[in-house]
Amino acid sequence: MSPRLVVATLRTRAEESSADKFLDLIQSPFNTELDEKAFWSSLGYSLGAAAIFAFLFCLLRPYNNTVYAPRLKHADEKHAPPPVKKGVFDWVQPVLKTKEQLLVEKVGLDAAVFLRFTKMCRNIFIILSLLGCGVYIPINLVQNAQNNATSDNSLFMKLTPLGVWGASCWAHVLLSYIFNGIIFFFLWRNYRAVARLRRAYFESNDYQKSLHSRTLMVTDVPRGYRTDDGIVKITEEIKVATDAPSGVIARNVKDLPRLIEDHEAAVRHLEEVLAKYLKNPNKLPLNRPTCKTHKNDRSYTKPQTVDAIDYLTSRIKSLELEITEVRLSVDNRNALSYGFASYDSIEEAHGVAYSAKRKHPHGSSVRLAPKPSDLIWKNLPLDKKTRVWRGIFNNIWVVLLTLVWIVPNAMIAVFLANLTNLGAVWHDFQVTLSANPKFWGAVQGIAAPLVTTLVYFFLPIIFRRISINAGDYSKTSRERHVMHKLYSFFIFNNLIVFSLFSTAWRYAVAIIDTEQTDNMDAWTAIQSTDLYGRLMTAFCQVSPFWLNYLLQRNFGAAWDLSQLGNMFINYAIRTFSNPTPRRLIELSAPPAFDYACYYNFFLFYSTIALVFAPFQPLVLPVACLYFTLDSYLKKYLLMYVFITKHESGGAYWRVLFNRFIFAAGFANLIAFLFVMARKQNMTQAACMFPLPLVLIAFKWWCKRRYDDAMHFYSKGSQKGREEGLPERPKQRSDRVGVRFGHPALYKPLMTPMVHAKSQHLLREIYRGRLDQDSDGAPATAYSDTYDLTKMSRAKVGKAAASASPFEIVTEAQMDFENYKNRPEFRDEFGGDGELYSRPSTPTTFRTGFDSRTGSPAPGGYASNSRPSSPAFNSRPDSPSGLHNPYGPPRPSHDSQRTFTDLEHPVPVAGASRTYSPLSNAVSNDVSLSDVSLVAGAAPMGGSLRDPSPGGGRGRGARSVSPRPGLAASAGYRQVPLDETPGAELAGEETSYDFFRGRRAR
Repeated sequence: MSPRLVVATLRTRAEESSADKFLDLIQSPFNTELDEKAFWSSLGYSLGAAAIFAFLFCLLRPYNNTVYAPRLKHADEKHAPPPVKKGVFDWVQPVLKTKEQLLVEKVGLDAAVFLRFTKMCRNIFIILSLLGCGVYIPINLVQNAQNNATSDNSLFMKLTPLGVWGASCWAHVLLSYIFNGIIFFFLWRNYRAVARLRRAYFESNDYQKSLHSRTLMVTDVPRGYRTDDGIVKITEEIKVATDAPSGVIARNVKDLPRLIEDHEAAVRHLEEVLAKYLKNPNKLPLNRPTCKTHKNDRSYTKPQTVDAIDYLTSRIKSLELEITEVRLSVDNRNALSYGFASYDSIEEAHGVAYSAKRKHPHGSSVRLAPKPSDLIWKNLPLDKKTRVWRGIFNNIWVVLLTLVWIVPNAMIAVFLANLTNLGAVWHDFQVTLSANPKFWGAVQGIAAPLVTTLVYFFLPIIFRRISINAGDYSKTSRERHVMHKLYSFFIFNNLIVFSLFSTAWRYAVAIIDTEQTDNMDAWTAIQSTDLYGRLMTAFCQVSPFWLNYLLQRNFGAAWDLSQLGNMFINYAIRTFSNPTPRRLIELSAPPAFDYACYYNFFLFYSTIALVFAPFQPLVLPVACLYFTLDSYLKKYLLMYVFITKHESGGAYWRVLFNRFIFAAGFANLIAFLFVMARKQNMTQAACMFPLPLVLIAFKWWCKRRYDDAMHFYSKGSQKGREEGLPERPKQRSDRVGVRFGHPALYKPLMTPMVHAKSQHLLREIYRGRLDQDSDGAPATAYSDTYDLTKMSRAKVGKAAASASPFEIVTEAQMDFENYKNRPEFRDEFGGDGELYSRPSTPTTFRTGFDSRTGSPAPGGYASNSRPSSPAFNSRPDSPSGLHNPYGPPRPSHDSQRTFTDLEHPVPVAGASRTYSPLSNAVSNDVSLSDVSLVAGAAPMGGSLRDPSPGGGRGRGARSVSPRPGLAASAGYRQVPLDETPGAELAGEETSYDFFRGRRAR
C-alpha cells in the first residue's frame, strides 16, 4: 500500500471518529465537570461588574446631566422629575421616595405600569424563593444521597431532583398549587391596581380635554360610504348618540409621503456630504464630493455619478416644488377606506365604541382612535384581505427565522455551554482545557450566556422591521406584537430547542436503534423508550447554564444604569466620524425606552425561573435578586433618562398578564412531565390535571371583571347630562379633519444644517449658482464685483443676510435643548410631543383659508411652520452682521389663543421651561441663516401678492393664491401646517413661506 493511500485511510478514520464523537456530544452536550467553577466565576463576574458599573454611575452622574438626567434638563415643569443634588448618592433618595401617583404625572402611565410589573415580579420571586429553596433543596439533597444519584456530580447537580422518586413527588404537586396561588394573588392585585390607574387616566384633565379621547376611527369603509356623511351614518347604525358626530373621510395623498421621505433623505445626505467636505474649513479637499443620482429622479434615465453638492441641492429644490404641487391638489384626490368621527363628549364616543365591539356595519370596523402621533398612516387604507396576507407572510418570516436559528442555537448548547465537548472534537483545545481548568471554567460561566445575550440583542430590531409591514394601525399595537413575537421566539429557541435539543436527538437515536436491533415498528419503539425520564434528565443537566444566565442579568441591569454604552457610542461618533450638526443635536436628546424589548426579557427571565425552579431551586433567589435590583435602577432611568416615545396609557398590561399566565402554565406542564416520569402512582399525575383549568378560569374572570373598565370610559349614556351638568361647549380646536389629517399634508420640510465654522465657504462651494442677496440683489457670480453683492441694497452700508441655502448652527447651539420644539426633532424625541410643553393645533391651511374665520389667510399660501432663526431677530448692526431684510416680524394672530387638547396645548407663559426660538440662551454673536434651499435658487414666475393690508409676510412678501374651483370638503378641504408655541409666545414670524424661501426678490 502506498504511503499516500495510508494517509488517506487514516484521515478518513479520523474524520469518522470525529463525526461519531460529534453525534455523541449532540446526544449529551451538558457535562457538569465545570459547572461549579462556572457558577462561582459567573457570580463573581456578575456581582463585581455590577458593583463597578454602579460605582462609576455614582461618580459620573453629578457632572453629566446630558447623559444621566436629560429629562430633568429638557422637560417642562409639569413633566420634570424631582431635582437631584450633586452628591454621589443623592440620586437614591428621590428614587425611593417618589410614589406611583407622582410617577404617573411625571413619566406617564406606561412607565408607571412597567415599574409596577417589575415590583410584582420582585415580590413574587421573594416568596417563591423562600418556599422553593425551603422545600426543594432539602428534598433533593436527601433523595440524591439516599439513591446515590449524584455521587460523581458537582454540588449544583446535587441540588437537582435526579434522585427524587415515588412519594417525594407529592412535594412537587403541592408546590405547583401553592406557586399558582401566589402568582394568581399578585396578578389579581396588580390587575385591579392597573384598572384603577386606567380609570384615573381617563378622568385626568389632559385626557378629558383631548380630542382623540372622544374620536372614533372607522376602517374598511365601503365605497358607497366614503364621504363625511357616510362616516356619520356608519356610527349611527351602531348607536344613535345625543349629538351627531363630526365625520371626516380621509383623502388619498398618493406619493406625498414618499416625496417627503425622499426630501428628508436628500437633506440628510447633503448634510453628511458637507460635514465630510467641510471638516477642515481651512483646507478643503482637492476634489469636490460626488454621488450617484437617485433611482426615483426622473431627470436621469439611469444612475450617474454627479457633483454631490449641486445635485442634492437641485434635487431638494425640485422635491420641495413637487411637494407643494401635490399638497395643493390633494382635495382632487379620491377618498380612502378610513375616516374619523369626533363626538362632543367622551361618554358618547366610548359608548359607541363599546357597542361596536361585535358590530361591523357594512363590513366596517369602529374603534377608539389612537393619538394622531401614534397612527401608522400607511397601514390605515389597507383592506382586510391585504392585512390578512401581510399577517400570514409576517408569521411565515418569523417561523423561518425561528427555524433557521435552531442550528446555531444547538451549536451554542453543545459546545459553548460546555467547553469539554469542544475539547472532545478539538484535541489541541483539550490540552489547554486540561492544563487550565479553572480559567476555562470561568470562561464557560461567562462566554455562553454573554454570547447568547449579544446575539439576542439584535432580534428586537429584526422583529420590529418585520412587523412594520404587518398592517398594525398604531405604533403601540405594533410594539405589543413585537413583544409577543419576541417572547414566542425566546421560549421556543431557548427553553425548547436549547434545553431539549440533545434530548430530542437522543430520543430519536434510541428509537432508531430499538427499531433496528429488536425489529420493532416505529410506534412500539416509541412506547418502549423512556421519553419522560430523558426529558427530566436533560432539564437537570441544562439548569446550571440558566443559573449562570440569570446571574449575568444583574450585570446587565447595572450596565443599563451606567449608560457607558451610550457614552462610548457618542464618543466614537464624535471622534471617528464626521457627524452633521443634526446628528450631534440628536445625540444630546433623551433616548426612548424600548418597552417591547425590556418586557420580553422580564417575561423570559420569569419563565426560566418558574420552569427551572423544581430542577435548580437557586434560580428563584437569583431571579429575585435581579428584579429587586432592577426595580430601583429602572426607576431612576425612567425618571431621569428615558422617555416614552408613544404613550399607550398602560395598554401593555393585558399582554403582560397573558404571557405571565402562559409562563405559569408552561411551568405546570414541565412539573407534570416530571411527576409522570418519577410518579409513585397515577394519582399524583391526576392531581396535576386541574391546574390548566384553574389558569383558564382565572384569566376569564379577570377579563370579565376588569377589561371593559380598562378600555372604555363609559358603556352607555352620558353620566354628566343625566346628572344635570351643563353640556360641554364645542371648542374651536375641535377639527377632526385637521388633527387627524395625514402628517404629510402639513409636516414642515427640513432645512440642511451646516456648522457655523464653514459659513464663509458656502458661497464658494456653490460656485455662485445660488448666490444672490436675500433682499433681491442679483448675484454676479464670479465677476469683479463679487464682494459688492454681499452688501444690502435696502440698507446702505449694511451687509445683506447670508444667501446660503442652509441653517447655520454654532457650536453652542448643538444641543437638543435649543431644538426640542422644532417639528423634525420633536416628532422623533418628543415623547408624543408632551414632554417639552406641547405644541398647538395646526390651524392654517394650504388652500389659503383660515379655519377659524373662513376668510383668506394673510399671505395666502400658508402660515405657522417652524420657529424663526435668531438671525431674523438680530439688530441690523448686530455683531453677526445678519438682520431681517423684510422688516420686524409680524405678531401672530393666534398669540392670545390657548388650547386644551391633550396633544397640543400651549405651554404656560412664564414657565422656566418654555419655548424659545432654536435657543433660549443665544448671544448676539449667534448667526443662523434664514434662507431656505429655494431662497437662493433662480426665481420662478411671478405670483400674486396679497393685496390686503397687513397681509404680507414682511417686506417683499408674496403668496400663492388658491387654485380656482378647488372645492372644500368636510374632510381635507384644508391642509394644516404646524403652529409652534414659540410663535405664539414670542410673536415672531412663523409662516411656512417665510422659512421655505417663497418670498419675492
